[in-house]
Amino acid sequence: MTLRRSLLLSALLALAPAAAGAQTTLRIALSLPVSTLDPVQSTAATVRNHGFFIYDQLFALDSKGVPRPQMVDRHTVSDDRLTWRFTLRDGLAFHDGAPVRAADAVASIRRWAQRDVVGRALAAATGAMEVVDEKTFEIRLARPFALVTEALARPTGSALFVMPERVASTPASTAITDTTGSGPFVFRGAEWRAGDRAVYARNPAYRPRDEAPDGLAGGKVVGVDRVEWLAMPDAAVAVNALANGEIDFLEQPPPDLVPTLERNRAVRVAPVNPVGSMAWLRLNHTQPPFNDPRARQALLYLVNQKDVLEGMGIRAAEQVPYCPAYFMCGTPLETDAGARGLREPDVERARALLREAGYDGRPVVFLNATDNGLNNASTLVMSEAFRRAGLAMDVQAMDWGTLTARRNRREAPAAGGWNLFVTIANVLDAENPLSNLYLASTCDAAPAGWPCDEELERLRLAWSQEGDAGKRRALLERVHARAYEVLPYINAGQFRANAAWRTNVTGIRPTTVPVFWGVTKG
Repeated sequence: MTLRRSLLLSALLALAPAAAGAQTTLRIALSLPVSTLDPVQSTAATVRNHGFFIYDQLFALDSKGVPRPQMVDRHTVSDDRLTWRFTLRDGLAFHDGAPVRAADAVASIRRWAQRDVVGRALAAATGAMEVVDEKTFEIRLARPFALVTEALARPTGSALFVMPERVASTPASTAITDTTGSGPFVFRGAEWRAGDRAVYARNPAYRPRDEAPDGLAGGKVVGVDRVEWLAMPDAAVAVNALANGEIDFLEQPPPDLVPTLERNRAVRVAPVNPVGSMAWLRLNHTQPPFNDPRARQALLYLVNQKDVLEGMGIRAAEQVPYCPAYFMCGTPLETDAGARGLREPDVERARALLREAGYDGRPVVFLNATDNGLNNASTLVMSEAFRRAGLAMDVQAMDWGTLTARRNRREAPAAGGWNLFVTIANVLDAENPLSNLYLASTCDAAPAGWPCDEELERLRLAWSQEGDAGKRRALLERVHARAYEVLPYINAGQFRANAAWRTNVTGIRPTTVPVFWGVTKG
């Protein structure tokens, strides 16, 4: 439907009579507010979080990271693992009442595959993708691809959500305005204020799977009538609002205020992300000085992960004092192959590498999202370390929404471009050599920063095609070692962040991505 029709639907929902009994409203404050709505166009976590409210997925990752059927009822694969057939389950419908068809799934995959790193890899390996009947579609691979169901369960980067065919036919270069999904919540567009407030109503027509929720998979049973996602950029105000019962869930309370919440008997504090998060330092590979790998290497000897974590206020029990792993520590793919630096600063070595790279003293523009405490603190700690090696740091303050737009600019830093920024990633972002979005080094097709390395891309592709576990592990080590040579980004420190919620809210689970099906409020 058009934006006008979408807003009309939202208005009608707002006017609809409530079911028997008072409506239950869950008020949440996530780390940042939702400011855009297209989960294909944007890789921002806020847009992904929005997507999980209103859309559904063909497959979903369970708590062990295994893809399980979600919208798919059953699937088959040929003996040579080149032909995959998927049949959707009964009763799937979009918010406007139209049934979900195989054509919707195919169109959604095709649009997603234009933008996402995993989607592009799946598309490159696909010889044909066709609708078989109203509920069945088929993917025929032209070459081996070991991650078909993992790709269809893609939960981050540009997450794969199923939209109506008419919406998914929108060019990937054009932002969608129609928010019709088939997920457990309906977006109330009439109440949306970008960057301030988003509202979601329970979808009474949603038919959950007959399974217990497990990670992002299983039955999505909605236990509240309405969710209000509120922007609360002042951390102290957000903590007080939770303590006083004005909000029900706070995704990322500042570490220094967590002890206060822990003493409040009406509040529970626990991680929603059990493995943890990592600060990633993203470098612009197209602009001096970091277009030279020696300048990028210099930063390895200036970033001290423990200093970064301390500066962010992360408590010792929630720190990983040293983690060089691109796929994060504490996961099956953890490795330190090729790792260097990040533990004990070596300022003289860094200065020598900067001299070799021809650094001429020009300002280094470091974008700083000051509305996120963790981003802000890590940026300030690293910028001070870089100054000690002689880099002329120009730290520019802005909100995260502005940063996500600015990072797409390719001009020289002095003309509105940039050199560095920090993003906070979780284990789903870092998951493996193919799905790790910021590891992609596909030149102009890579995410902002535009790293470009044929050898790393060759190794990532080989890993995704290899079916033998031992050979895949050897390829993983080679991917990791090559990443430390070319540095698409730098691991600045892994930590576990706590969430906090009122004790009358039940069903919050360690899902990594904050989702609110299975949640009830007493």
